[in-house]
Amino acid sequence: MIGTLYFLALLSSTMAWGRVGLWGGGSERNGTEGVGGSQCTCDAFLPSSTFPVKDLVVMEQAAVEISHKLELEMGKLETYETKLTAYAEKIITLTAEIEKMEKNPDSYTEAHLEEVKVEIKQVEALIVELQASIQGSTTVFASLRVQITIMVETLTKLEKTYDKNLVLVTRREYIKIQLQLEECERRHQELFNPNIGSCAHTGIIKISKPIVSQLNAHLNAGYKFGGWGKDSKPVPDRESMYWYSGYTSGSIVDIRFYTNYKNLILRNHYQHHNLHSSWYGTGNNFLIRDNSLYYQFNNPFSMAKLNFTTLKYEYRVVAKASTSFSYAHSPNQNFDFAADETGLWVTYATEESSGRLVIAKINEPSFGIEEEWQTSVYKPGVSNAFMVCGVLYAVRTVDIQTEEIFYKFDTKTKQESYISVLFERFQESYTNLDYNPTDQKLYMYNDGYYVNYHLWFNHTAKAIEESPSLLI
Repeated sequence: MIGTLYFLALLSSTMAWGRVGLWGGGSERNGTEGVGGSQCTCDAFLPSSTFPVKDLVVMEQAAVEISHKLELEMGKLETYETKLTAYAEKIITLTAEIEKMEKNPDSYTEAHLEEVKVEIKQVEALIVELQASIQGSTTVFASLRVQITIMVETLTKLEKTYDKNLVLVTRREYIKIQLQLEECERRHQELFNPNIGSCAHTGIIKISKPIVSQLNAHLNAGYKFGGWGKDSKPVPDRESMYWYSGYTSGSIVDIRFYTNYKNLILRNHYQHHNLHSSWYGTGNNFLIRDNSLYYQFNNPFSMAKLNFTTLKYEYRVVAKASTSFSYAHSPNQNFDFAADETGLWVTYATEESSGRLVIAKINEPSFGIEEEWQTSVYKPGVSNAFMVCGVLYAVRTVDIQTEEIFYKFDTKTKQESYISVLFERFQESYTNLDYNPTDQKLYMYNDGYYVNYHLWFNHTAKAIEESPSLLI
């Protein structure tokens, strides 16, 4: 029952009250800007219900605040421990010095005695300060204990007051709303992305605000490594499928599949594949394409592929690829797989390129490298990268809230350029950023959260004339 109540709290923390609607025109509501400055917003509103979801929202917010306070106090405890160790060493040193003075009082001058007295006074003052700090933390812990006790009592009351049937009804209402949200999202896609699959544009010109789905399937912020998204070339009857894989370290040992977005949110996976232990991977820039997992394999260091239809594993060594160069904030990101309208790609750095990014096109049937392009961008200075219509876009961190697409390389023309397209990060760090050509979205795994972004392209008359519509 507690699990169901927590589920409802998570739900309500991302939704307002009322109904689902598609908003147009020059509204000031939060949303995505369309042609001519109009906006379209998908808003989910819970219907009126006797179930006290608002109370659960308050409890969830209180739980977050308590967690933050505990983290701060635990940090203080570590500081106290360091200070205590230093003070103890000072006291031992002073004690030894005083013993020497007692044995040979004539060997010390009046000035020396005064110096020792000052040191003793300083240690006394430090101890008084530490005692006051510890007392302050004790008060905070007592307050947190009271808050937690109240939360437990409230949850117990909810369990006794609202029976299982009412909770199930509320859960069904949520599912109905989620389906309405999916329809709203589909209409949004039709309105803002009428050219999905087309490369008749000259590149990305804008990125939406982050769209946060929820915390990962483990409901644990400790699962900071991993990825999520959709198959970039789905097989029949799996077009609506989503996948997720997350870990507490940079490894790849399993993957979960969900039939649609609703089941991803409800954490109802229909397939859970555990990789064979001899085929475990590492790094976080893996993806799913044509019902196959492409990822980094370390023994030997190579590209790896697992076909979920045939359950066949295979790998390919890329002779020049180096393990010495990773992205700025993520270890072991040596191979970065990407998929776009033109096929499958992988990027890496080599000793020969002095750490600069190399783009390689993968021949999907043979799982071999077809062609390579050398860029001038240094991989350790890049946060992540992705491909759109045969163009590499490199991203770097601007500040704690902002990322910037700052560089692009066109494999068709072999031309590179520096650009500036800023977008907001939800949390501080992320490990996976990939473009999906089936919906023209960016998918980010951001400190354990599912996040995605809408993209806007420069659809010009010249671009439409020069570039055919492609959808592989």
